[in-house]
Amino acid sequence: MIYFEKVSKIYSPTSTALEDIELVIEPREFVSIVGQSGAGKSTLLKLLLREERPTTGKVFFESTDINKVPKHKIHHLRRKIGSIFQDYKLLSTKTAYENVAFAMEANGAEEERIESDVPQVLELVGLRDKLFHFPDELSGGEKQRLAIARAIINQPEVILADEPTGNLDPINTVDIIKLLAKINELGTTVILTTHNKEIVDALNKRVITMELGKIIRDEKHGKYVL
Repeated sequence: MIYFEKVSKIYSPTSTALEDIELVIEPREFVSIVGQSGAGKSTLLKLLLREERPTTGKVFFESTDINKVPKHKIHHLRRKIGSIFQDYKLLSTKTAYENVAFAMEANGAEEERIESDVPQVLELVGLRDKLFHFPDELSGGEKQRLAIARAIINQPEVILADEPTGNLDPINTVDIIKLLAKINELGTTVILTTHNKEIVDALNKRVITMELGKIIRDEKHGKYVL
């Protein structure tokens, strides 16, 4: 499904974010990418979203070379990829319902389907009773669950979760990871970047360790080792 072929990203002669990355991620995998700040984890995700372009090498998604997709068609690619961030990126002036509905509207969904699907996905993430709450009325854990609802509402094939528990306490962290694991079990590929050793070790899933822009370890049932 996802293939990085000898990918490097060089910002300047003194700043190399990624160096000669070879990576394959299969459908339905749950992959944790770990490493210190500056290891290249977020750059990897940006290349997959076509927010950045590789200096050399190719990035494929479902046999499509992402960097050959015309600019006016990038949104078709991104519809297949849901993103979750540490700072939630919610729309503060919209309710929980409206935040999720907005993602469907942007995808061209009809009102009838929006009215049916939004409550269902909010129930899935445990926010059925928060439909009409605004983000500033939600806890950190609830905000992240809302962000996940928005990310999965259009049934993407892949979820990119970039440090999604970075601002959460241990209890909410466990809840969010359990939710991502559940989404993965339902058939969605999940790519998680994290600094949290306890999360990675408890998952017992594939772990890719990065250091200074290189993949130094890739284990099918790995642990957090730096």
